[in-house]
Amino acid sequence: MSDWFEWLKYVFLGMIQGFTEPIPVSSSGHLMIAQQLMGMEQHGLSFEIMTNTASLIAIIFIYREMLARLVKNGFGYIKSKDAAYKPDFNFIMYIIIGSIPAGVIGVIFKDKIEEIFSSSIYTVGIALLVTGVALWLIRNLRGAKRDGDLSAKDALLVGLAQAVALIPGISRSGSTVIASIAVGMKQDTALRFSFMLYIPVSVGGVILGVSDIVSDPELQALWFPYLLAFITTLIVTYFSMKWFMGIMERGNLRYFSYYCFIVGTLILIFM
Repeated sequence: MSDWFEWLKYVFLGMIQGFTEPIPVSSSGHLMIAQQLMGMEQHGLSFEIMTNTASLIAIIFIYREMLARLVKNGFGYIKSKDAAYKPDFNFIMYIIIGSIPAGVIGVIFKDKIEEIFSSSIYTVGIALLVTGVALWLIRNLRGAKRDGDLSAKDALLVGLAQAVALIPGISRSGSTVIASIAVGMKQDTALRFSFMLYIPVSVGGVILGVSDIVSDPELQALWFPYLLAFITTLIVTYFSMKWFMGIMERGNLRYFSYYCFIVGTLILIFM
């Protein structure tokens, strides 16, 4: 019975990771909250890396047609300089530019950032309140920039916002969607650009984390609950992302602002 109960805990964590990864409420923050409430303590990064990989696979699957088009047209422009391919080539360049801040800062300072900000659950509460304020400030903005209207400056600003999400409790999707809308992107463009930035940074994190998985002393004992969490995260991320895409079409981000205010306040009062 105890094994089943432990396995259910990991399934629950997978559900939390999958549901909160696409939406602007911080998956890492919610995992910290859930683990503390259930008395669980993760040693090493294997669980985080594996569940993040599951979310990454789900996002890539959802955007598979767009990714295939970008790759095809990007190489097409390099080979032929055909103006018809240039918008997609430029979009790829902006993804690269936007990925640089989080990539550089993450490689150099990630351990230091986690050492400073991961010591207390209160960090998550404060970060959720900050996210709530930012979501509230952009709740009524309706930009006009489409995929082909972006600039290197837009990409860099959104990339810097993604780097801020290295702080535990700051939502990656929240920071990039908020910044994208703030620089004038339409809701659907903001969503696409946000998750195009998510892919290279997450792939880099998976590559860098392979050594952590291989050297994790708990992996042999916990491979089955980790697998359950991986599968759960994969499935739930897919449906959560589809749900969030619908919300972005309707522009109802203010409800996430309310949620961040409520949960952030409850953490500061009771945890």
